[in-house]
Amino acid sequence: MHTTVEQVMSRQVIAVTEDTCFKDIAATLITHGVSAVPVLAKDGRVVGIVSEADLTRAEECRELFRGEGYQAPVHGDGRDRAGSTVAGELMTTPAVTVTPETPVTVASRMMDEHGVKRLPVVTGDGRLAGIVSRRDVLKVFVRSDQDLEHEIKVDILSRSLWMDTARVHVAVADGVVTITGRMGLRRDTEVTVWMVRQVDGVVEVRDQLGWDRDDTPVGG
Repeated sequence: MHTTVEQVMSRQVIAVTEDTCFKDIAATLITHGVSAVPVLAKDGRVVGIVSEADLTRAEECRELFRGEGYQAPVHGDGRDRAGSTVAGELMTTPAVTVTPETPVTVASRMMDEHGVKRLPVVTGDGRLAGIVSRRDVLKVFVRSDQDLEHEIKVDILSRSLWMDTARVHVAVADGVVTITGRMGLRRDTEVTVWMVRQVDGVVEVRDQLGWDRDDTPVGG
């Protein structure tokens, strides 16, 4: 039921290597209309991210120290950025990444927590497999009502729960699911509603189900 990153990610990824120079990084960002790109080691592993903010920060440091006869980076006071000329020196590391198996909802939360618009998708050995963006994530939440209704009826009620759905009606409007009718056991209704809430794209579940027998523990 949960959509994974692999299902929505882009497999054609713009990336740079650790020795890509400042000007080439800037040109890459401008040409492809992106705000950041993964930085790859020689073996294809993602070792960092270089963004517009990283380039701007480095340029600001150059301006700040230009009149001081600046020669080499001095770690710890910002001057290290002033001497940065290639991606390996400019990048933010370690990169925040996800795997193809990561649920889209988790990827979305990570983007929000780290304040980024996209995340590199890496395999188990750290190699680049794709990129997932906020726009990719949003695709999950704009599924049609018909698509949601089909998944609930077929994948949840019929296949997962093996339920007789003759007495159950599912209606979806703007992502809001209304379930009406009756089931044999109260526990079945609770499980059904819980599973429907887990479906990507469901905004709200309105539970109007009844049951023939209450099989919940006393006091439950």
